[in-house]
Amino acid sequence: MTLLRAHLRLSAGRKALPRTCASLASLSVRHYSSAAPAMSDTTERKPLFDKILIANRGEIACRVMHTAKRMGIKTVAVYSEADADSMHVKLADEAYLIGTAPAAESYLRADKIIDVVRRSGAQAIHPGYGFLSENAKFAETLASQGIAFIGPPGAAMRAMGSKSESKRIMQKAGVPVVPGYHGENQDAAFLKQQAEQIGYPVLIKAVLGGGGKGMRIVEKPADFEMMLDSSRREALKSFGDDNVLVEKYLTKPRHVEVQVFADKHGNAVHLFERDCSVQRRHQKIIEEAPAPDLLPEVRRLLGEKAVAAAKAVKYEGAGTVEFIMDDETQQFYFMEMNTRLQVEHPVTEMITNTDLVQWQLEVAAGNRLPKLQNEIVCTGHAFEARIYAENPENGFLPDTGRLVHLATPQPSSDVRVETGVQTGDVISVYYDPMIAKLVVRGEDRQAALRVLRKALAEYEIVGLHTNIGFLRRLAESPDFIAAKVETGFINKHLDELFPPVAQPSAESIVQAALAHVIDSSTKAALSTHGGLASPWAAIDSFRLNAFGSQTTTLAYGDHQYTAKVRVVGNGMYSVCVTSKSGDKIAEFHNVQPLWEPLPGGVGSTSAGGHLRALLNDRLCASNVVFNDKDSSITVFDQGRVAVFKVPVPQYFDDAGAASPGSVTAPMSCKIVQVMVEPGAEVEQNAPLVVLEAMKMEHVIKAPKAGKIASVYYKVGDLVEEGKNLVAFENE
Repeated sequence: MTLLRAHLRLSAGRKALPRTCASLASLSVRHYSSAAPAMSDTTERKPLFDKILIANRGEIACRVMHTAKRMGIKTVAVYSEADADSMHVKLADEAYLIGTAPAAESYLRADKIIDVVRRSGAQAIHPGYGFLSENAKFAETLASQGIAFIGPPGAAMRAMGSKSESKRIMQKAGVPVVPGYHGENQDAAFLKQQAEQIGYPVLIKAVLGGGGKGMRIVEKPADFEMMLDSSRREALKSFGDDNVLVEKYLTKPRHVEVQVFADKHGNAVHLFERDCSVQRRHQKIIEEAPAPDLLPEVRRLLGEKAVAAAKAVKYEGAGTVEFIMDDETQQFYFMEMNTRLQVEHPVTEMITNTDLVQWQLEVAAGNRLPKLQNEIVCTGHAFEARIYAENPENGFLPDTGRLVHLATPQPSSDVRVETGVQTGDVISVYYDPMIAKLVVRGEDRQAALRVLRKALAEYEIVGLHTNIGFLRRLAESPDFIAAKVETGFINKHLDELFPPVAQPSAESIVQAALAHVIDSSTKAALSTHGGLASPWAAIDSFRLNAFGSQTTTLAYGDHQYTAKVRVVGNGMYSVCVTSKSGDKIAEFHNVQPLWEPLPGGVGSTSAGGHLRALLNDRLCASNVVFNDKDSSITVFDQGRVAVFKVPVPQYFDDAGAASPGSVTAPMSCKIVQVMVEPGAEVEQNAPLVVLEAMKMEHVIKAPKAGKIASVYYKVGDLVEEGKNLVAFENE
């Protein structure tokens, strides 16, 4: 067949283990095979490292530590000032402060990290992903100083870590690549000329790195210079290199990648493929393995070509060969090779019953691969959903703030939650906004989707915007269930994925009102009777008798509701819910609420409780969480989520309102470029300010044509969400 023919041509000291980390560590034991590698010959197995340093943060640092601890390897953490109380610092055996919050002053400081290696006596460095994980110079410096790098050699990283060089290698190997310019000439005018020859739309991509950083789609020539500058700035901040390539942008592709592994003895294998097609801002949000609905010969060719690529550069360790695939013909093209462990590696572990971090440690120590190709079996289907601090309804802009409440699904043999944060931690502007990875497995794709939907319904976060609701809608989409996935999936299903906001149920309103009354009554008792020591302040039951009745007003979007709670007997109440106009919505009689405070206690930022109440014939059992930051009450009612606001006095509300005609910051951020000055005349959609948040750049454009009156910040300033950036003169 044509497809086959085409492709065949082709000291901070020791830290106590927190409860959350302990649960994840035990989860690792259940999920990962700990058997010693099966050697294919009589070669003596070399001992593993006694102590390693993890040059990273967050969930990947914790992930590596879990395996290391299980294998009896001591771990050393490095951290920035912003991460002093983070989970990876608490989980490590030793921890060292290496700089201030910006990555350039901490996690990208190779000199400081190497100094910690010497001071701690670590024998090897695991780079995780991002930061220095694909820095060939760093790997070579370690090798020259006798420090093992748990990753590929510098030469392989240079060859395959560079998108341009890797494409040249693939072309020599007969693997088709996407049409584009992959050369060394970085002159802006020359690159624009190449773009015109390729034909718009084109894709500008950072030569180094990945994760969508430094990637820009250019629809027309007029936007090329601005997009090129933005791509280069972002690439330089993320990877220390601003070189780019320009490629034809395919309009209906699938993103399919192959996990490869190689050792120092010439063995190389693949562990099947993953589909990562559903993306936003060129970044993956949900991955699955194996890729659905591939022709058997295509699946075989993908694995073979990926292994050939690894062998061509004498690769060692974990790597991922990424392909872009035509959704209709399944013709695939090489995109790049990521010379590190991928964020989405857990889905591969789930279907192959492997621990890829253990494989990395074995290979770095000089041992052979734990399994050869014929020993690797794919069983079942797995999904990974990335839980992000971001607002899907606002263009997926990242969010920052404190995790006021965090509750995850119960881990099991088919459910993993990989995270580096816990309740009370802060998602800051300095790092990636990913909160966790939810990884599930089922006997087949439909079974795995059922597990995913259930687990997402059990995930609870309060304190900032997240994409959990969006992921739930995605997992329920008929086309997603039918595996009709491609990179344009989100844009083609906007109406389905972003439906009009449904009004809350009467039960949710009642539960929010009851919880608010309980909270108000408890605080009043504490204030009147002297605090927790007073029996009058007991919060293990609900008593409203002294008040007779209490009315609560709750806002939900543009709608407002009133709930009147009235005493009708000993511990029994009636609740009547009315609309803003006074129309009765529902009334519940003989309600006997039971209230159990959530961990955190009264007066903390995580105040809330577990509420049980029989509302007519339905037994509601909800977690209800209060957030003082925005005066909200969130009701998690057995998979249903409703967020209410308690209206604040107008004089408070006006204090934070934006000035008329102003442009405000959509998130906490750093100013990286100011493109206007007072007095300038601008057209609608003209770029005004470029912001940076979570290592991504965002262009703020003029909402209308007009004259600029004021510019409030300069390059380098840190800005809080909602602050005025630019003001227009009043018309």
